[in-house]
Amino acid sequence: MSAAATSMSRLFLPGATVVHRLPPQCKLVATVTFVLAVVSTPREQAWAFGLYAALLAAVAATARVPAGVIARRMAIELPFVTFALLMPFVAHGERVTVAGVGLSVSGLWGAWNILVKGTLGVVASILLAATTEPRALLLGIERLRLPSLLTQIATFMLRYADVVLDELRRMKVARAARGFEARGIRDVGVLARSLGALFLRSYERGERVYLAMVSRGYEGRMPAHRDVGASGGQWATAAVVPAAAALVAATAWMVQWTLL
Repeated sequence: MSAAATSMSRLFLPGATVVHRLPPQCKLVATVTFVLAVVSTPREQAWAFGLYAALLAAVAATARVPAGVIARRMAIELPFVTFALLMPFVAHGERVTVAGVGLSVSGLWGAWNILVKGTLGVVASILLAATTEPRALLLGIERLRLPSLLTQIATFMLRYADVVLDELRRMKVARAARGFEARGIRDVGVLARSLGALFLRSYERGERVYLAMVSRGYEGRMPAHRDVGASGGQWATAAVVPAAAALVAATAWMVQWTLL
């Protein structure tokens, strides 16, 4: 396996669990449905989000994805966490005092809404990536009849993102070998020219790859390497978690309407 392919597969954790064996299209639909159920849940029904977290914990345990791995990968949502934590201080409306600090009630609810729903969505995505190979995800997207052009763009992005990053690393080594070290704003021009050169090299590489594909018979559609069909039983297995999430969301709305 190439270095690029190896690097792009870092999110995937090999395994032979029930979750790993499910076809990718089943897991994609299950993840999207679960996230929609979470997003549609009234923010006031905190118990519902606890049940969603329990469902994800059950999936993680079944797939044998370590909690430490999930915790480390959740760092991707830190910008959203920062934004959410600022909301109680900057939002308007009714205010409450907590530890001598005035906080907006609507800001607190907004922060809670972003944090809990965003975190559950991120964890669901982490579990999907940890149990499904990147190439299998693309095959699953194809089975779901998404536009072929979008699938091909995603395939090339997946394959060549690390190639471009490797090129960037080589350019960094070349600058360091010539004594360059970015120390301040005065060095922005050098970095900008490096990014311009990287863009041109990437564009030229794309042209060469396209011409090579055309010379080998490419006609606008990538050949299918393997089938990822799903049986009724596999769809039913994948539907367990999103169905439970939909039931929780429906119950949360019933409780919400009762309290109004």
